Amino acid sequence: MSSSKFYAAESSSDTEDSSSSDDDETPVTTSRSKPTTQRVYLLSDDEVETQRVVRSGKEKRWEGLQDIIKLMQNARKIRDMSRLADEFDNLCKLYVKSKNVILKEGIPRFYTRNLVETEDYINELWQDKEFRKKTSKLNSKALGSIRQKLRKYLRDFETQVADYRANPDVDEKPGEGADQDDSDEESEGEKETVQDIDTFLSSPIRSAPVVDPKAQYDDDDDDDDDSWLNDSDSFTDESDEGEAGGKQLTADYFLKKVKDDGGEKAKKKDRQRDTKSKKKDEDWEEVKRVGKAKVTLFDKDTEITHVVVLKKLSEIILNRGRRSTVRKEQVDLLKQLRQVAEDNDLGPAMAIRITFDLVSAYFDYNSKILDCMKSEPWNDVLQFVEEVLDSLEEHPDIAIGENISQESENVADKAAGYRLNGSPVVMVEKLHSEYIKILQNSDAHSTEYVKHLREESRVINIINKLRRHVERIGSSQNICNTYMLMVEYVYYKYDHKAVLQDVVPGDKVESTESQETSSDVMKNLCQYIYTKDSSDRLRTRAILHHIYHHCLHDRWYEARDLMLMSHLQETIHFSDVPTQIIYNRTMVQLGLCAFRRGLMKEAHNALVDIQSTGRAKELLAQGLLLQRQGERISPEQEKVEKRRQIPFHMHINLELLECVYLVSAMLLEIPYVAAHEFDARRRMISKQFHHQLRVSERQSLLGPPDNMREHVVAAAKALKMGDFRACLRFVINDKMNNKVWNLFNNKEGVVKMLETKIKEESLCTYLFTYSQFYDNISLDWFASMFELDRASCHRIISRLIINEELSASWDEPSSSLVLHRTDPTRLQNMAIQLGEKVSTLVDINERILEARAGGGGFQNYRQDQGYQGNRYQGNRGTGNYSSNRSGGYQGNRGSGYQGQRSGYQGNRGGGGYHGGYGDSYGGYRKDGYKAR
Repeated sequence: MSSSKFYAAESSSDTEDSSSSDDDETPVTTSRSKPTTQRVYLLSDDEVETQRVVRSGKEKRWEGLQDIIKLMQNARKIRDMSRLADEFDNLCKLYVKSKNVILKEGIPRFYTRNLVETEDYINELWQDKEFRKKTSKLNSKALGSIRQKLRKYLRDFETQVADYRANPDVDEKPGEGADQDDSDEESEGEKETVQDIDTFLSSPIRSAPVVDPKAQYDDDDDDDDDSWLNDSDSFTDESDEGEAGGKQLTADYFLKKVKDDGGEKAKKKDRQRDTKSKKKDEDWEEVKRVGKAKVTLFDKDTEITHVVVLKKLSEIILNRGRRSTVRKEQVDLLKQLRQVAEDNDLGPAMAIRITFDLVSAYFDYNSKILDCMKSEPWNDVLQFVEEVLDSLEEHPDIAIGENISQESENVADKAAGYRLNGSPVVMVEKLHSEYIKILQNSDAHSTEYVKHLREESRVINIINKLRRHVERIGSSQNICNTYMLMVEYVYYKYDHKAVLQDVVPGDKVESTESQETSSDVMKNLCQYIYTKDSSDRLRTRAILHHIYHHCLHDRWYEARDLMLMSHLQETIHFSDVPTQIIYNRTMVQLGLCAFRRGLMKEAHNALVDIQSTGRAKELLAQGLLLQRQGERISPEQEKVEKRRQIPFHMHINLELLECVYLVSAMLLEIPYVAAHEFDARRRMISKQFHHQLRVSERQSLLGPPDNMREHVVAAAKALKMGDFRACLRFVINDKMNNKVWNLFNNKEGVVKMLETKIKEESLCTYLFTYSQFYDNISLDWFASMFELDRASCHRIISRLIINEELSASWDEPSSSLVLHRTDPTRLQNMAIQLGEKVSTLVDINERILEARAGGGGFQNYRQDQGYQGNRYQGNRGTGNYSSNRSGGYQGNRGSGYQGQRSGYQGNRGGGGYHGGYGDSYGGYRKDGYKAR
């Protein structure tokens, strides 16, 4: 007998009575069949409660895409770019998995809409500069990543995106939306269910034989299941009713029944609303209680007097520094106490007393040394300090100082004179250090840093108020400290009026420009510190700041004289680290000033100590070097170094500094090398410059110069050949102007000076290199070749003759230079070097043979002749060496004949002396001396 899946086994919720009645009415098919109870497919209570939903493959894929799209919408709402990027990747992966369905059904419109909305959102955020500045690095990186991915991804959807943008309001096709999918699928399922039931009921079946549902389920596909199997509860309930009524089954029996849960849902929502409103009311009451529980300083009946306020002030101050003390609460209490004192008119002395402690509490607000104040407390501190200084200026009868003890303070009796313990100078010094700390912790390239820089005028105004106060009643040391604070904000600023005052005579200066300039302010403040200061530290810093200001305005000789008279270069090593940093900055400005004045030798001497170490950034406190000599510095040392850093607006451009040093070294080194090409005692003027030349020579392929160093090296090579035009092209061009020369205040003057210097040094280099090939040279020819006037050419060549650097003389009638040609030519120098090498090699071989013959003849020979390390040094170049010329070998054998290398170091390029000698001498060491 055939079985049908419409009659499944009874559920576990049916009673035994109903099962027994079924047995009575239902005949057993065969005697061999198993009992009905053993073949019942039992369902647990949990399985009965859960509804099974049968969906097609299209519906599953569409729902998965829509779930991810919802997550992307949520990420866009909260601006979580990292989450948005992850969900976009998931969406792309699921789209690839759904390729078969999409090829059959087409790209859904909701998918295109999501791509368009995401693209518009990303482009909007990309143009929002405020968001990109404020967002985190992770969010910013994710924004750029998803923007790039989306642009590539949309290339495959150009047609769909264009259609959507043209008609964004067109409804979606049936089957694309989530709601439409459910309704359409349900309606189709109902139609199929009705048709199946009608065909089934055509056969008269009154009872349901027990069948095994597992086999039936396994044979059917999930996508083809009928929707009537979705509700197991309704199936079991309706089966009971059908059995009770004689098993008369109709089509309505198998259809879904919609439960009317509207009333219950409405009741649940009402209950949730009531609960939320109660919670809000409770929260509101709690907030009210917190507001009412605010600490009150005094009872209602307490009489506010000076004694009561001072007692409460002492109680608050005693809690300062304790672990259980909350700093913010202490600040609030002091503010409240200050307001109480003002409301009860307790006098200006009491307000100043409380404000002093309030400002101190603000300075103690941050527990860490490196942390700086936030903007709100910082503005409060500025306001309170201004109020204190204004009050002291309005009431000159108030005496305040550190020498007044707290026991002798008087804040109540005006007739006896107000007396307060405190120091406005110390308070403003703390304010200055806090301001520097704020600048150190701010991003130098942000608008926040510019905002803090605008507050500098407010800080200077406070220092001026303090200056007027200390000049009236302060001691000389307090005046020096206040003047030093003013100098800190003046010395590094360029004043155009001061430059005009130096250039234009005093009687021609207009009335608008005859006002007090920064140079006058620096002179008055520093001279007072020179004479009145009792500590060496303030005087030293004042001298260095004064020199810095002189250099900034190109007053080279005044700055040089002040530096030499102070003898700071001899005692600066005993000063503290911040003072040494100021000294380094001052020496750098000295070098830059000398360069602008055309004094290349002085500029090089001032900059060589800073540039030769390779730690200019650290020595100038403009950055941290986390490794010293290959070892990483400790965290404690790193914190100390951060506290010493100079604010960004006071930095000296390091690339400008290096360029000035290399150019000055080039103008000194190239003529010197040309003049002493065959000099055995030639020394290097700049090791760093020679290092750059060697790096350039080691390169196998040389292209056009790219950075600043390559430009200077290329200019040096051109200068060595006497080609000043090529040298000028490498030193002065658009790229170098933008990087270096435009940073000078007087750019045109610096460029003009460089042109003149390069022409002059090219003339000197040309004479040193090619003078041996000339008998005489006309002065007019020099002037036309190097584009200099006759007077300049005559001055330069005369200086070389006076300094004995050039063997020549002037022929005045013909205005020509007569060259004496006393120096050996290049070929003669190479021949002399070859002779020296051969004679040295023969002598060494003779000593090797004598030592191998036995008897220690070499040692006896050395003792007889006497040991002199440099015995034949005075005879080089003549070839007249004595028979004992190698007697100095023994003393220098450990350094590989290093004692004699100094005599021939300059001749490596001339004749290959160093290489040839090293080969023969190295063999001797291996076979002879080392074996010995």
